[in-house]
Amino acid sequence: MSERQTILNSLKTGGQLTAADAARATGLTSMGARGHLERLEQQGLVTYHETVQGRGRPRRYWTLTSAGHQLFPQQYDHLSIELIDNVRELFGQDGLNQVISTRQDKALQKYRRHLDPLSRTEDKLRELARLRTQEGYMAEVIATDSQTWELIEHHCPICAAAKNCQGFCTAELEVFKASLGDELEVTRREHLLADGERCRYQIRPVEKE
Repeated sequence: MSERQTILNSLKTGGQLTAADAARATGLTSMGARGHLERLEQQGLVTYHETVQGRGRPRRYWTLTSAGHQLFPQQYDHLSIELIDNVRELFGQDGLNQVISTRQDKALQKYRRHLDPLSRTEDKLRELARLRTQEGYMAEVIATDSQTWELIEHHCPICAAAKNCQGFCTAELEVFKASLGDELEVTRREHLLADGERCRYQIRPVEKE
């Protein structure tokens, strides 16, 4: 993978980077990494903001622009939106809800087939993240303590469709809950469509009364 793509991937998964962060990710010097970032800025793919910390020079934090995010796979945005609009026009909202429900059922069957044989919660979550990454979501699992995890999705390949019909997002949350079982509580803590940098879900055992 090129240094340029490594920096772009790191920005996508990390949200923001300094030149020093980019240097560590690529093995370049800070000056070399800064040169890549400045070229990406000239191409309109990244931007930055500066933060003053103490008496030193302001620290520059780099993030992807909308054009930068578009470099990552989107599953046929325009076609998806057109199909959603056509289904809604021909069959009404009930028809569209049925399409979403069918997609939800198929996803649930797929995830349960992979997760049900696993006994440990963390193993289930890592397998779910693997499946979601295969689908383009750039997912990872982070343990925040011994009984709490976060499933983080750094990219949404159906973002345009979800903006047009947020039923897709509601269905995905319900699929996660059903896939992981009644003993786990799944809560969305950050949402791309609510100005979040990513979609982030907290998973922990249901508190027993």
